Amino acid sequence: MKARPRVWVVVIRLLTILASVFGLIGCASTIPTGAEGKVRIVVSILPQAYFVERIGGDRVEVTVMVPPGASPATYEPTASQMRDLSRADVYIRIRVPFEEAWMDRIAAVNPSMLIVDSSTDIERIGGKDPHIWLSPRLVKIQAENIYQGLAEVDPEHADFYAQNKEQFIKDLDALDAEIADLLSGVKGKKFMVFHPSWSYFAQDYGLEQIPVEIEGKEPSAAELAELIEIAKTNDIKVIFVAPQFSTRSAETIARQIGGQVVFVDPLARDWMNNLRAVAKAFAQGLGE
Repeated sequence: MKARPRVWVVVIRLLTILASVFGLIGCASTIPTGAEGKVRIVVSILPQAYFVERIGGDRVEVTVMVPPGASPATYEPTASQMRDLSRADVYIRIRVPFEEAWMDRIAAVNPSMLIVDSSTDIERIGGKDPHIWLSPRLVKIQAENIYQGLAEVDPEHADFYAQNKEQFIKDLDALDAEIADLLSGVKGKKFMVFHPSWSYFAQDYGLEQIPVEIEGKEPSAAELAELIEIAKTNDIKVIFVAPQFSTRSAETIARQIGGQVVFVDPLARDWMNNLRAVAKAFAQGLGE
């Protein structure tokens, strides 16, 4: 009977040790972890996934809201996507139109989720053009904003993210120089495109974009006739169209000018190779 106090002492000491261990585990669990300890990140569009993966490497698990073929202007998140957001660590926005309608609801689903605005410090054309991911020079700014968000949510790996960001920026500078060289022979030329996605790209490389779409709508017969005359006057032989949009108006113009329709994708996930391919398409189309 006298041995009982010693037993209780041992039990109390064991409980104290266990409490300490679980306390340490609890502290460690404040670092966000997805599959295999990865930081769970949600982005709006596919090119952002490329940016985040270049900086986050194997430390991140990226989910994209707007699927291939859908428009970031009109997309509505599904119920399952909204549920998935409750498990995310970071949402990286880029201020495409659907975000404006949904951002408050996205934030409310997961109040502890860090929201990073990758468009911070970028001056938009007309104060609202959202296509900032199509300029390597502006993607450098976005890379810095993404890095800051990752370093905040996962400070233990901030150096890793910083190294990846610096390499990404070097690659962006190289791509910028390559595209500038590709388009040097067509600088100053006008190009016609259905949806005006390429304003920043045109601004960077000395081109002028002429949109077929009028305020988000197919052109009227009178507007179409005017566009045909503009194309003839400027010796335009190629009408560029994104695969997310109808080709009807572009094909009509192409027939009337004896030209062709060429697809250029502003939303490809393989962003760097895609932008290089787009530059080659512009160089060829405008050089004809």
